[in-house]
Amino acid sequence: MNKVLVLHGPNLNLLGTRQPEIYGQETLADIDDTLRARAHSGGWEIVCRQSNHEGELIDAIQAARLDGTAAIIINPAAYTHTSVAILDALNAFEGRVIEVHLSNVHQREAFRHHSYVSLRADGVIAGLGSQGYRAALTAVMEA
Repeated sequence: MNKVLVLHGPNLNLLGTRQPEIYGQETLADIDDTLRARAHSGGWEIVCRQSNHEGELIDAIQAARLDGTAAIIINPAAYTHTSVAILDALNAFEGRVIEVHLSNVHQREAFRHHSYVSLRADGVIAGLGSQGYRAALTAVMEA
């Protein structure tokens, strides 16, 4: 069975209540439940994790190198713009990497226009809300 890791970065645990005009009404649990159902119906194993701590995200990426994970879907949130460490961990991962952002980061503050993660990502989806996660999962499963 193919395996995909979905990583959610800092503050995404507040989805549904934090700036819903930007991030939408769905909770992180809603998004994860939808992804789990889609993955399982396609014969994929899925692990969804959220952390507000950079090191925990890096540990999960490093573990994925060894546990048969075929792809990582990552919304690094604010770490997108700051974390060379997450980029380095992703560079050591041999599977596919899809970067997802709920909002269109290019319509927001200038500092959000740069992504370290994009230097490694095989694809980037931004501005589609939670549909971006579903599109990323579809891309991974159909590759």
